[in-house]
Amino acid sequence: MNFNILTKIKMNTTMKMINKGFLAMVLLSFVFLYSSCTSEDPEEENEEELITDVTLKFTEVNPAGEAIGTPFNVKAIDNQGLGLGTTPTIETITLIKGKRYMLEIELFNSIENEDITKEIKEEADEHQFYFLGTAFVGSAPLTYTYADEGSELVGLKGFVAVAQNPGFNNATFRLVLRHDLNKSFPGANNPSFENFIQAGGETDLDIVFPLVLN
Repeated sequence: MNFNILTKIKMNTTMKMINKGFLAMVLLSFVFLYSSCTSEDPEEENEEELITDVTLKFTEVNPAGEAIGTPFNVKAIDNQGLGLGTTPTIETITLIKGKRYMLEIELFNSIENEDITKEIKEEADEHQFYFLGTAFVGSAPLTYTYADEGSELVGLKGFVAVAQNPGFNNATFRLVLRHDLNKSFPGANNPSFENFIQAGGETDLDIVFPLVLN
């Protein structure tokens, strides 16, 4: 075979190999650049609070809001986390008709030995309690008023007024804690806002206490 022909064949083969290698490099570069442009760091998610213990501390007060009675506690406990376990212990709330009470809420995570109340105080702009159930909605026997220290409405402290003649003696006291809600949403500052989900955020706690009125 002619030497020139052999040389051309070799050169063509070499060029094809170079072209294939170049094409592969271009494709790899394109994939890398595309991945870099389209991938974004995942947004940090706010995890829901794990709550195992809820304590409602009631203290009877006079019209000026001064304590005149002996405080008493009502608790809800689930060692796996309230809303996560299957056998929570939920005590009954017993209040007197026509009375007014200061209500203070304490939350705890016994699994991590963590005071959730302190965390909520530090993140008051991200949390809010709602007071619902037949105790607060409809022809309800109870009304709630926020009384937190500072400018943020949270519900760790407030006042519960019991109607003089509510018309019934039993109700459900539903306590909801929301996290990362829009506090400027219309109606979100109402402690018995039934459409609280519309204000966004996540639910950290949703528990129902039985209520008895004497």
